[in-house]
Amino acid sequence: MEAKTDVPTSPMEVTRGLREACMSCSLHELCLPRGLSGHDLERLDTLVDRRGPHHEGDHLFRVGDRFESIYAVRAGSYKSYTVDSEGREHVLGFHLPGDLLGLDAIYPSHHLCNAMALDTSTVCALPYDQLSILSGEISGLRVQIMRLMSKDLADTATLAGDFTAEERLAAFLVGLSSRFRERGYSPREFNLAMSRRDIANYLRLATETVSRVFARFEKDGLIEVERRAVRLLDLPRLQSLCEAMGGLQR
Repeated sequence: MEAKTDVPTSPMEVTRGLREACMSCSLHELCLPRGLSGHDLERLDTLVDRRGPHHEGDHLFRVGDRFESIYAVRAGSYKSYTVDSEGREHVLGFHLPGDLLGLDAIYPSHHLCNAMALDTSTVCALPYDQLSILSGEISGLRVQIMRLMSKDLADTATLAGDFTAEERLAAFLVGLSSRFRERGYSPREFNLAMSRRDIANYLRLATETVSRVFARFEKDGLIEVERRAVRLLDLPRLQSLCEAMGGLQR
């Protein structure tokens, strides 16, 4: 949620930090329902446990870990992934500030995927048992959780479709643009925390294919790339390229 990485050191600071975790967070409406009253936010504040920082390569949870909390990304970014029996990695999504992690573990009561930090990152942990009780009392909370679960399923279904590499990468960039806009950042200039290999894995493409399409987009004047910094020079054309897919939100 809020992009701060300082860690409280005294008991008084910890208490104040927990009390203000949601009420002072500029991103709380992304991971929690819009329009929550001050009283409802205060009740949620009592549940929040801020964790981190996690550094690049650190895991928030792993497959098989007991499910206890839903995590809201506060700063940085994470990727969720699985590893199959042959040792092949499958990237499921990329999670930015305001996104929730761990929703897929509600039913089996243990995590079905791994979540790893892509850069220096922090999360707000919301204990699910207590959150579940509150969701029956706070209007919109349960609906928001269901909405976010539905969005994940929609993205998975979209990736399973028969789309070209150009459509897939355009949808990915347009989706990131939309997500950065929601968070108050530039929708046209941003850094990619994830590697080309991870992007290719997520889009179900070969890494070489993703690199070629990036180069083609740059040659055609759609984007400008410098290392992991990307500038979208012609967002309308990118949007038209992936009109059939929409923007991928994970």
